[in-house]
Amino acid sequence: MTVKPSHYETLLAEYSNRDAAIALLRQHRPYLEMLPSLRRPYESLITLPLPVVRLRLPQSEGSLTARLTQTLTLPCDLAFLMCDPEWKIKMGVEILVFIYRPGEDFSDLLLRWRHSQVHLDQDYEWLLPHRYEHLIAEGSEQIHPLFVVFPETPERIQRGLAGASLPYVVRQPPQVNEEIAQWELASDGEDLGIEGLGS
Repeated sequence: MTVKPSHYETLLAEYSNRDAAIALLRQHRPYLEMLPSLRRPYESLITLPLPVVRLRLPQSEGSLTARLTQTLTLPCDLAFLMCDPEWKIKMGVEILVFIYRPGEDFSDLLLRWRHSQVHLDQDYEWLLPHRYEHLIAEGSEQIHPLFVVFPETPERIQRGLAGASLPYVVRQPPQVNEEIAQWELASDGEDLGIEGLGS
């Protein structure tokens, strides 16, 4: 079986939902522990599919320094931003998620992360959905990658990610009913708002 475009699109859509995003972080516990509140994980995470940032670029003009901005879509698939559930403010940790795309090889997948690093190695702010516009969306110095691959992804890609010490999880091509059951089992009795997913 090969990885189909629909597999990628389905995971992108699912991980846009905070419940599924938290279930993904459960598969890489160090990232789950970065949530500001494990008791209120649903209020601790903002998911941005195909995220957009505004870069602030300095430009010297004689003795004056003007600020130029450039808006661009990052080459990652999602950004997970941490939010303090009490103070409703954005925290410093940011996780960029890279889902394997059909036809990608190791260098393609790795370059998406490298290009993201280059773009975010300057002053930037996130363009947030309307409901989060009140948050200060300044960028952070704590940017972490997480890669999602499928069992059918070429084995050399998993080998390469492991060799580069980059965290990844292996996902079966998604089937919604099985996914909901897995999230419920993974919750360990914690209320993650899974009932809000619908059928």
